[in-house]
Amino acid sequence: MARYRLESGPTPLHHQVYLSLSAALDEGEWRLGDRLPPERELARRYGCSLIPVRRALDELSREGRLERVRGRGTFVLRPRPRLEVEMGYGGSFADLMRMHGRHPETRVVDARIEPSNDAVAAALALPPGEPAIYLERLRIANGEPLILEQVHLRAARFEGLLDHDLERNSLYDLLIERYGVVIARVREAIEPVLLRTHEAYLLDQPSDRPALLVEGIAYGPEPDVEPIEFTRSYMRGDRARLSFEGRILRPPRPGAGAAGTP
Repeated sequence: MARYRLESGPTPLHHQVYLSLSAALDEGEWRLGDRLPPERELARRYGCSLIPVRRALDELSREGRLERVRGRGTFVLRPRPRLEVEMGYGGSFADLMRMHGRHPETRVVDARIEPSNDAVAAALALPPGEPAIYLERLRIANGEPLILEQVHLRAARFEGLLDHDLERNSLYDLLIERYGVVIARVREAIEPVLLRTHEAYLLDQPSDRPALLVEGIAYGPEPDVEPIEFTRSYMRGDRARLSFEGRILRPPRPGAGAAGTP
């Protein structure tokens, strides 16, 4: 069974077992109060010794997801809560994490100026090959990777942006304070994807794990229609979910009476 297949490579066996068991818990394979299979049975399924299994179970116990009772076995305690992210949220990642009682961190993975490819050029309304800023940041909550953010901006418009500390400073605050640019609206699209090796490694996930990809183009206040930012954000499907609230607009029916008439 694919869930119990371990791979040779740089990821330690115990961490692969941990990720696999964590995914099984997230997906409801075992529910609150259930007893997990014995250590020897898990080791048999994974084709490994007892040591990686025990280390993985110990880590899940430290997280409060499992309880290990001597002489009885290992039991499921509680699911790990998912972070609720509202579509169109205009605040910073740090503010959102603090609202949910979590400690936020940001790590810059990559930051450079590069020629824009066709997709980036189209999103930012640039000629293909025009220089664009590429900023890749890992968003972390309580020490756990949550979102991998890949941001593209016009290099000519935001000259010197990469000279700033983009781990400690809010990008949107810098755009306002240094460049006088206010992001007023965002057009976003969401789709489920399977993580590729690069994204999976940074998000501490196995390759081909499901995730949410949110693509967004940000604009300033109307009538300014020039795109400011193009972003791809990979959100761990086991740690976050998206919500939105909308208004239902019905076109008037031919021959309908006054407003409010059913």
